[in-house]
Amino acid sequence: MHATETTPFTARDFRNAMGQFASGVVVITVMTDNGPHAMTANAFMSGSLEPPLVVISVALTARMHGWLETADGFGVSILTSVQEKTSNHFAGRRSADFAPVIDRLDGAPVIAGASVRIAADRQHAYACGDHTLFVGRVRALELAPPGDVKPLLYHCGKYAALSPSDWSAEGAARLWPEVGGPGW
Repeated sequence: MHATETTPFTARDFRNAMGQFASGVVVITVMTDNGPHAMTANAFMSGSLEPPLVVISVALTARMHGWLETADGFGVSILTSVQEKTSNHFAGRRSADFAPVIDRLDGAPVIAGASVRIAADRQHAYACGDHTLFVGRVRALELAPPGDVKPLLYHCGKYAALSPSDWSAEGAARLWPEVGGPGW
């Protein structure tokens, strides 16, 4: 095995590289003494099926971080493609003509109209560099009725949409020009 030369990179380079990973958009919610507080995020994943666990990653500098450290639980709402204004609102880009609706699910604040709404009890918090990974045990779950619900996606610093896959030979050649070439 040969040692490879590493290329130096900046924090911005790393952020841009991680932005190449398309993700869904969620709103994390928590109940505070002053009512519900919410934050848009894309660092969310399932952690376990049994028991049902979810994981959120929150920056140490976010106001949400302090509230999650003391809260017993939190909500997660997976946004749909028509909820860009909701995402922007809780990312600090509020619009004067829009106010998102916050509902409750088993006591946890959640976003009205989201495709999935989760109420979780906080189980663990793990330091992870400049973030903390908060693990929640899901105690309640609501899914939108099946149908034409499309996710709100985030890629390269902006919202994105799903497009139909083209798995024809011509479509594959556009996506992967090297297919069929040397080494395949």
